Amino acid sequence: MEKENLTSTINLDAIDLQILELLRRDAKQGTKEIAQKIELTTTPTYERIKRLEKNGVIKRYTAIIDNKKLGYDLTLFCNVQLKSHTSEYLTEFEAAIIGLKEVKECYHIAGNFDYLLKIDIENMNEYATFVKDKLTVIPHIATVQSSFVMRTLKAEY
Repeated sequence: MEKENLTSTINLDAIDLQILELLRRDAKQGTKEIAQKIELTTTPTYERIKRLEKNGVIKRYTAIIDNKKLGYDLTLFCNVQLKSHTSEYLTEFEAAIIGLKEVKECYHIAGNFDYLLKIDIENMNEYATFVKDKLTVIPHIATVQSSFVMRTLKAEY
C-alpha cells in the first residue's frame, strides 16, 4: 500500500492571497483593518482567515524578534554531514538538534550535506564553545562547515 500524501493543495483565490500577504507583513492586524484593505466586510474576511487557519495554510502567528537587542550578534549557517544515512543516525541527530536553543532553524537537505542549521549566538567565542561542547558531541557527525552572516540584505518571515 502506498503512503498517503499528508499535504494537500488548498485552492486560494486572489483575496485569500491578499489576506496572507497582509498577515505576513503584520500578523497583529485586526480583521476589521484587513477587511478595509481588501474591500470586504468584516464577517467574510473573518471566515476566510479562519478557513486558512483550519486548512493549515496559516500555521501560527509569531513575533519577529531583533536578535541584536537580545545580545545575539552573530548569525551563521552551519552545514552538517553525517557519517551515514541510516534511519537511526538521522533520528538521533534530529532529536539532539531540536533540543539546542542556539539552533533557530534546521533543514534536512539534499546535496553534499545532510542538514542546514541557522544559529543565532552571542559571538565567535560562544560559537566555538557551542561547537565543542554541544554540536560535535552529537553522535555520527562527519563534517561541520559554517558560514557567517556579514549582513542581511533580505529576510522575509
